[in-house]
Amino acid sequence: MPSLKELRARIAGVKSQRKITSAMKMVAASKLRRFQKHAEASRPYAAAMRRMLSELATATSGQGELPVLLEGGKGSTHLVVLLTSDFGLAGGFNANLVRSVRQIVSRLESQGETVRILPVGRKGGEAMARIFPGKLIERYEGTAGREVQFQKAVDLGQRVTELLTDGQVDRVTVVFNRFVNAMTQIPTEEALVPLPVAENDNASEYTAQYEFEPNEAELLAQLLPRNIQVQFFAALLESAAGEQGARMTAMDNATRNAGKAIDSLSQRYNRTRQSNITKELIEIISGAEAV
Repeated sequence: MPSLKELRARIAGVKSQRKITSAMKMVAASKLRRFQKHAEASRPYAAAMRRMLSELATATSGQGELPVLLEGGKGSTHLVVLLTSDFGLAGGFNANLVRSVRQIVSRLESQGETVRILPVGRKGGEAMARIFPGKLIERYEGTAGREVQFQKAVDLGQRVTELLTDGQVDRVTVVFNRFVNAMTQIPTEEALVPLPVAENDNASEYTAQYEFEPNEAELLAQLLPRNIQVQFFAALLESAAGEQGARMTAMDNATRNAGKAIDSLSQRYNRTRQSNITKELIEIISGAEAV
């Protein structure tokens, strides 16, 4: 049975941990408000970009060879870009993504594709280096819990564009946590290349309403690299908001559990102390009676 001194030390240690987790919860909650606002604001723009390029792609279908950023390469190398956090203490935020990537890799390889992985974020990089060391192209640092700058998406998009135009990869998929609320982040797999084109039976009639200046091919050449950057930016914003939501929830649970542990240890401390007092009283009474 632990001594009173040991119990006091354990209670003090858990109280100290509770202060830390409570402070981390407050910091995450403060960041979450800003990050959520940015993620929600990016969704309409990213969706409009995809829709516009889908219409352009439909308008250029049948007009010769399409850009590699639109239809992908001729080979079977599939790049999976994984967006995780740089830090832990966020519940299952990173573990759920790693589990999803393992399933995606298994599925793609069963379809005869060669998989390459580009993790963004220290936690994802460490996990992929451990699980798929031969599939890594390179590793990128994440945002370290700070606000996402568009330049981060530009750098990532330019690197992926280089890999596509050089023929090192033929298709690109980004995997990230889509933010729903503080308690829910959904692992999401989103195809970037080839560009998903919505099927429309009246596509020719619909797109005939527009005149493109310059022509469709030139617009695609200018907009496709930008689209990859925009989609990465939106995914990074979703991931950043999801990370703060997951950390706030995890730290809230840790704070509550610390409180329960303190109550349990305090109860044990009081019982042990009462038991020791009773034992001493019995010894005193027994000694008095013996005299």
